Amino acid sequence: MEEEIKAQFNKSGFTLEQEEEEEILKKCLTFCINYNLNPSDLVSSWEVYYLNRQINESTVQNAEMDGLFMHLQNQQKEALIKDEPGLHIYSSRDVDMILNDEDDSAKEVIPGTPTDKRQSLYSEQFDSAFKENHSTGKPSKLVTPFGKRTNKFVVKFSINNIPNAENVNTEHDHENPEDDIIKRVQPRKRCSLIVLGSGPKPGCRFMYDRIEDKFNALEKRIKKHANALVTHGLFEEPMDPTVASQRSIFAVGMICCDGEGHLNEKSILLQSSAEHSGGQRVRLDLHKLSQFYLFPGQVVGIEGQNPSGHCMIASKLIDSIPFSVTADKNLHPAKKVALGQQIQSADVPYTQKEISMIIASGPFTTIDNLLFEPLTELLAYASRKLPLLLVMLGPFIDSEHPEIKKGTTDRSFDEIFRLEILQRLQDHAEYMGSDSRVILVPSIRDANHELVFPQPAFDIDLPDLKYQITSLSNPGNFEANGVKVGCCTVDVIKQLGGEEIARNSADGAPSDRISRLASHILNQRSFYPLYPPAEIVPLDFSLAPEALDISSIPDILIIPSDMKYFIKVLSLGGKIEGEEPVKCICINPGRLAKGEGGGTFIELNYQGSHEMMNASIIGI
Repeated sequence: MEEEIKAQFNKSGFTLEQEEEEEILKKCLTFCINYNLNPSDLVSSWEVYYLNRQINESTVQNAEMDGLFMHLQNQQKEALIKDEPGLHIYSSRDVDMILNDEDDSAKEVIPGTPTDKRQSLYSEQFDSAFKENHSTGKPSKLVTPFGKRTNKFVVKFSINNIPNAENVNTEHDHENPEDDIIKRVQPRKRCSLIVLGSGPKPGCRFMYDRIEDKFNALEKRIKKHANALVTHGLFEEPMDPTVASQRSIFAVGMICCDGEGHLNEKSILLQSSAEHSGGQRVRLDLHKLSQFYLFPGQVVGIEGQNPSGHCMIASKLIDSIPFSVTADKNLHPAKKVALGQQIQSADVPYTQKEISMIIASGPFTTIDNLLFEPLTELLAYASRKLPLLLVMLGPFIDSEHPEIKKGTTDRSFDEIFRLEILQRLQDHAEYMGSDSRVILVPSIRDANHELVFPQPAFDIDLPDLKYQITSLSNPGNFEANGVKVGCCTVDVIKQLGGEEIARNSADGAPSDRISRLASHILNQRSFYPLYPPAEIVPLDFSLAPEALDISSIPDILIIPSDMKYFIKVLSLGGKIEGEEPVKCICINPGRLAKGEGGGTFIELNYQGSHEMMNASIIGI
């Protein structure tokens, strides 16, 4: 029969790996006997597996036999479910339960009318049993392309400013269960967590955006910038830039394009406020400026002349608000929602600003399956490193995933989120104990959540873990141990990069483009300063527009992007006389899953300033 199997492979255009031919044929013979297959059926199953895995070589390798074994098991499972959907097949989990005399009645399958939910429950039990059977040893690397990777937890980039701190720059991270237990039982102080701002609430009404709402939101931004510049004392009251005048004037307005398409030097318009110009626009001439960086929606201050009344010739451009006049020291305490502790008064300083975090952004599963293997690896890493805070940013159930996009999964999006994401996080939180915290931030790419921006938080009902698992709105702000953190999952960096026009000074040093794009967000005091928004962003100005405002510069800004991961220390301000520069750490953790392989996440140990910080970008 082994010769027949080999002949069938050759007939279908496949050759066997020479060094492992005998071992491959033995395994194939076992498959035929166990699954009652003839050689032609086995080779047909191999062809399906070969095409699904997109294997390039026509050589049948011994390394792929475990994957073929899983494929045959799945085929048998589907056939059994189709014939007898109410049938329960015992797995190694059931055997372990019986041997250990564990009470697992909560997971028992109750006979009844077959439903899709019952099938998905069976599928979940089968998949988890398979992963348990292959959780150790070499075969686990052969199940999926993600499992085949050889380099795990490799440091891609690091900043080490804290002396004598734990060195995280190890080539690989090895599990040590004894060390895990010792670390976990050591006493730790739970970090404080305060949610800042007021974003949309779960279940809010949206898609009722009016022109009036858009006008009021844009007008408010222009007025806020004008008031801040005047309050600083170096600029006079803004004037109407559309009125002809021979003398130099100061005006504040928003950068616009005179037509469709990308902004260029010949199409720049300045739209002033309704108070000063009735919202009219005037052409902007920047030929006198040696350097500028502009994008549509940017609010700027302009000094210049408009001798004709049709074009303002700029001699000076101010693209940021003075930082000294927008601090949130007087933020009303009602804006701060304390979780698990008393609301601290805004004027009571923290004695120590220290926080350790692991930051990861979705997708959390590879494009070839919905097993969420990268998420499992991330939680295992967090269980060993014991950060005070695990920050996870969407998408969690990615609407761009092939199975989600095509609708080929047999489970609802809410069900996948509950079983694959929340259940894993619950297990992680229970294992780690009450000292650990998890923060979730949704994305407009989440298939199981409202498609609107600003975006409400996930409506998560976990009464036993409400002080451990917290969901924020998108964008969101929070304080952890006095460290202010802002985060937004819309890829604003990439979108700003596609719209910005720049002129660099001939004698000036080349600027860091990523740092400059990130600085636009903070200089404009808005998580999304671009207007009109990108086509993929469902911006709704009727829905808590203040949620987009950045009332004060955070210590850490998290902005996930499809662009390459980075950690940047931004130096903001200092352009205006008498203003001190402000530092902010800007982070793009990259994507946890990329294609069929792993991506990156960030491990951060922050102790009060960018000069006392260890940060590593780790490839999973």
